[in-house]
Amino acid sequence: MCLAVPGKVVEQEGDEVARVDFGGVRKSVSLALVEDVAVGDYVLVHVGFALQRIDPEEAERTLALFAEMSQRQGG
Repeated sequence: MCLAVPGKVVEQEGDEVARVDFGGVRKSVSLALVEDVAVGDYVLVHVGFALQRIDPEEAERTLALFAEMSQRQGG
């Protein structure tokens, strides 16, 4: 099963790399597959690569759902 996760771009680290926040966890992500990504955009990430820019409201709802699932599992 493949899982892509939404995250918010919080810092540009290079031409094709950015720091992305996944509900408090920050990772470096390649932007090589998506054009014109800026700080503040939300992207859908799979195995370290941003696949596409996504709607901020959709991203926030998905991250809130992940947080709720984590709390229910005691995490």
